[in-house]
Amino acid sequence: MNDMRRTILWVVFSVSLFLLWDAWQKHNGHPSLFSPAVPRPVAAGSAPSPAVAGGVPNAVATPGAAVVAPATAASAVLAPSEKVVISTDVLKATLDSTGGSLVRLELTKNADVSDPTKPLVLFDQSAQRVYLAQTGLVTQQPGVTLPNHLTVMQLQPGERALKDGAKELSVVFEAINETGLSLTKTYTFRRGDYSVAVRHELRNAGPAPVTPQLYLQLARDGKVDGNTSVFMGPTSYTGPAMYSEAGKFQKVEFTDLDKAKAEYEKAADNGWVAMIQHYFTSAWLVNAQAKRDFKFDRIEGNASTFGQPLYRVAMVFGLGEVAAGATTRHEAVLYAGPQAEKQLETLAPGLELVKDYGWLRMLAKPLFWLLDQLHSLLQNWGWAIVALVVLLKIAFYWLNASAYKSMAKMKAINPKVMELRERYKDKPQQMQQEMMRIYREEKVNPLGGCLPIFVQMPFFIALYSVLLSSVEMRNAPWVGWITDLATKDPYYILPLLMTASTMFQTWLNPTPPDPVQAKMMWIMPLAFSVMFFYFPAGLVLYWLTNNILGIAQQWFINRRLGVNK
Repeated sequence: MNDMRRTILWVVFSVSLFLLWDAWQKHNGHPSLFSPAVPRPVAAGSAPSPAVAGGVPNAVATPGAAVVAPATAASAVLAPSEKVVISTDVLKATLDSTGGSLVRLELTKNADVSDPTKPLVLFDQSAQRVYLAQTGLVTQQPGVTLPNHLTVMQLQPGERALKDGAKELSVVFEAINETGLSLTKTYTFRRGDYSVAVRHELRNAGPAPVTPQLYLQLARDGKVDGNTSVFMGPTSYTGPAMYSEAGKFQKVEFTDLDKAKAEYEKAADNGWVAMIQHYFTSAWLVNAQAKRDFKFDRIEGNASTFGQPLYRVAMVFGLGEVAAGATTRHEAVLYAGPQAEKQLETLAPGLELVKDYGWLRMLAKPLFWLLDQLHSLLQNWGWAIVALVVLLKIAFYWLNASAYKSMAKMKAINPKVMELRERYKDKPQQMQQEMMRIYREEKVNPLGGCLPIFVQMPFFIALYSVLLSSVEMRNAPWVGWITDLATKDPYYILPLLMTASTMFQTWLNPTPPDPVQAKMMWIMPLAFSVMFFYFPAGLVLYWLTNNILGIAQQWFINRRLGVNK
């Protein structure tokens, strides 16, 4: 039974770390052992695109009506365009008069991973990265052309930087076609806000009514940036996602779009679409209840995408009939920034789900709330992690005490067990009977240390997920040399201390009577400790604190029972 208990403990320990390692692999874009590898973008032309030329969505058909693709004249694509740079206290945005699209976005309060002296670039249109926010109009009416994201618009005069004391600034684009239809697109940037209000206003100065549809889309390449080492990298899931009350939160893998086999909710009167990457997200939000169609597809590469195929997610809204001389208006919000959970919750229902905790969300969410409250009190995320571990240790004190007492008793009777193994090594059945007798006499349960591990494991995995996914850890200092809890310790001091604490904790445990098991008891923790040299400092700090508190409790109980080495 002693061997069985020890085997169960090692299996639990090994499986836990293996699952965490496999989850880390998926976070880095590496293949999981339980699912296919994350696909790289397929070369242009390898799969048919359901989108029309230029990546403009088809109008949504009504029963009995034929779908008419919008015109994308070469003149609209080739016409000269103007770019304007807008600066706020948290954003530096580049807007292109071609479609009035957002083609570059720098998050000035968030440092780049590879070069902390530079701001993180979320949107871009370059040979290194293509990631864009676009909007436009389409229609089913034959012969009617409406402005879309390929149409060159006229940039209107106005402020380009948020002045001191100003709360917001607006940027206006306007396009007028030959039939008298004019589209005005207004971006409103606000101080301290990653949400941009986007208003579309269509005026029909022509002689006939029109029935336009508005699309809001995000398009990006399939690249997953960051450190490609086995255990470290800044990315988790990268790709499109959506939410509706009926379908809830849904992700669509790049590989499904390559094969045109994506499954998702096609229409609803609520919801949003997004592009997700580790720590950051962009999303089109329309909270007003209105019918919308969701579209996920792949667009073949062209000159504007540097030959790279793009993956696109869009929402399409019907604007109703606009009579001659009438005007219609539509309000939307583009969020592009960090996955700050508290802020996302206020913007749209379900938007906080882009920060994906996985299957233990019910535990992870309250743990993050508690961590955030501790940070509000201590004003340091590193000390907040330490305080949270202390609280968890207090909460599980008696459960851990029960496990440590069981281990201490096993340690106390270990000489008797080893003597029995030697005496009855040729009589295994009798040996087991004698060992059970000793357990009964000493009132020892060989499996007594297993239950606490099983009970606490979900909390450990949930906190692991919290620390891994929380953008608040990014660029957050602790003490001295730890200037970023989301990256590895630059001098490996925390991993070395964590390894030493793990080995000391192993030394406190009973020595297995089997020489092979005794060696494995030292080798396995040492081998697994290697992973922590690549883990974020915040995770290592959590585990080190947990080890130190565990050692203190175990030492105290062993001393009280007189079994310390």
